[in-house]
Amino acid sequence: MTSLHAFVRGKSPIRPVDALRGGAGALLGLLFAGLLGRFAVGGGDWLHPLLVAPIGASAVLVFAVPASPLAQPRSVLGGNIVSAFIGITVAMLVPQTLVAAPLAVGLAIGTMMLLGCLHPPGGAVALICVIGGPKVAEAGYLFALNPVAVDSLLLTAAGMAWGRITGHSYPHRAPAPPPRAVGYSAVDLDAALARYGELLDVSRDDLDALFRQVELSAAQRLHAQILCGQVMTRDVISLHHDQTGESALAYLREHDLRAAPVVDADNRVIGMARRAELQTNRHRTVEAALDPFVHKVMETTPIAALLPILSSGHTHEAMVVDGERRLIGVITQTDLLAVLYRAHVVEAVVAAE
Repeated sequence: MTSLHAFVRGKSPIRPVDALRGGAGALLGLLFAGLLGRFAVGGGDWLHPLLVAPIGASAVLVFAVPASPLAQPRSVLGGNIVSAFIGITVAMLVPQTLVAAPLAVGLAIGTMMLLGCLHPPGGAVALICVIGGPKVAEAGYLFALNPVAVDSLLLTAAGMAWGRITGHSYPHRAPAPPPRAVGYSAVDLDAALARYGELLDVSRDDLDALFRQVELSAAQRLHAQILCGQVMTRDVISLHHDQTGESALAYLREHDLRAAPVVDADNRVIGMARRAELQTNRHRTVEAALDPFVHKVMETTPIAALLPILSSGHTHEAMVVDGERRLIGVITQTDLLAVLYRAHVVEAVVAAE
């Protein structure tokens, strides 16, 4: 029963709300394209049908998988129109239908791929231009403009409107990916895609965003039980906001530090001070050289929260504070790297067992 259920629904079952959105969008989109196309050109003769059959396949892509590169406006418009012109040309030059039909489809696919507008229904457009009968042949290249181009344009316009109504971007824009952690780089992704060697129905940017989200989720799962209070360094070198810049500079040199947190009289963290700013303000108080931007976390914060902070390249440490913002510890990139390494070693051992 389980295997039958999996066969019927597939490995990645679609949510009912997505099925409803795709079906309703296609219904309304095709109705809009057909009726407006008829209204725009007028009349009801063979040259102006409501819709051509391949537009139904285009609607599947535009409304059911609007994130697909094959469903983007460039692909819908370019793929259908280019294929129509190729199909009509082949039908004119090759009288044998048995030869013209596969030739038109093959040329259409190759041309769409070269032009970067691959659209599966384009193959059907090329085919119908060859086997569509005497009325399509009589229309000639006008058939590529109306109904093919008109239907394609109106369908993409309907897709854009439906996307705005349902809160989905069309044309698709890849979501902003989470900050990159320790894992793969853009070079790694490109190399993997080159080795894979197959054309995928998903953009590189979407793959990158998806993989980075998986990477982040895995890291959060792995490190959710490790808290900042367990890995922080409690012996923190800090500066007081009212000491002189010269004394603070000497203190940093003594401990071979380039920066240190600044605290007030109650040991509350109020910012960071660095050597360059202290050098400029050496005859003033540390407060004059204060950078108020500092990352603060609690002892109970999972270290997973530090991954995007300390891997961004903008900061090298996070201050651990209590409920009153009093400084109680610090976690550096080195601390985080060490605990990540230990956690991954444990994970690998557990997986091997």
